[in-house]
Amino acid sequence: MFFFFIGLRPMNRSATHIHLVTEFILLGFPGCWEIQIFLFSLFLVAYVLTLLGNGTIICAVRWDPRLHTPMYFLLGNFAFLEIWYASSTVPNMLANILSKTKTISFSACFLQFYFFFSLGTTECLFLAVMAYDRYLAICHPLHYPTIMTVKLCRILVSLCWLAGFLGYPIPIFFISQLPFCGSNTIDHFLCDMDPLMSLSCAPAPITEFVFYTQSSLVLFFTIMYILRSYTLLLRAVFQVPSAAGRRKAFATCGSHLVVVCLFYGTVMVMYVSPTYGIPTLMQKILTVAYSIMSPLFNPLIYSLRNKDMKLALRNILFRMRISQNS
Repeated sequence: MFFFFIGLRPMNRSATHIHLVTEFILLGFPGCWEIQIFLFSLFLVAYVLTLLGNGTIICAVRWDPRLHTPMYFLLGNFAFLEIWYASSTVPNMLANILSKTKTISFSACFLQFYFFFSLGTTECLFLAVMAYDRYLAICHPLHYPTIMTVKLCRILVSLCWLAGFLGYPIPIFFISQLPFCGSNTIDHFLCDMDPLMSLSCAPAPITEFVFYTQSSLVLFFTIMYILRSYTLLLRAVFQVPSAAGRRKAFATCGSHLVVVCLFYGTVMVMYVSPTYGIPTLMQKILTVAYSIMSPLFNPLIYSLRNKDMKLALRNILFRMRISQNS
């Protein structure tokens, strides 16, 4: 699918007197050089911790036999997704902060646009699948081992990746063919839908409608499915007679619910509510929250609230110390 975005250039060249845009300028965050260095250091530390945290979860799930269950298989794949989601924006943002020109090529801009939305859609689908897994584990515990098999987990994970990456090539390709012939300055730290559409010198209401409808439907159906799953789940939990059983049930789904609230809370504000009423700086902060902070906090949320994960992480650290001493 990558060939859609290789060497992208607008096809409308009939107006030869118009200067067509070949690159964009990403303004990023405003501020003096000292503020830029502070932001660079902050985002660099956040990115490194994101790689380490999610990479540690992947290693724990792979190396600890007690974590070879459907829930942790999904969690390991989700951590892998978070690494790529953060990598779709942070490295370019770090380079942009230190750059004097702050430019990004036309093709690179739309490649980032494609990966950012595809990975975000994949994350929505992953969260819905993880909610389905928790629903089965608590509401149908006797049938859970026969329903949520390793084969089904692999199929669901593959479908999440395929649906996420096959949904956006065509609409983003048509957006890339719009004539960008005026200003090339994007008041953001990444190539997003609203800034790009505002730079086009030809209206494209159908393309814009299709893109926003597609994004809104993904968000709406996944969040509605998650809410439905947790409604049934909570109903089943409250029917558990013992307090210890209820606490155990809440512990298995509490981390996932926190992650859902963190991710969807900011994404819904950005892409469902009208953004024309949100200041540009606030849009940037919201984008940082779900694209950078969410992948950073997710490993902490899952590891700190999960006894099995904490035990697996301790075992990994213990093995590392033994290997270093030997």
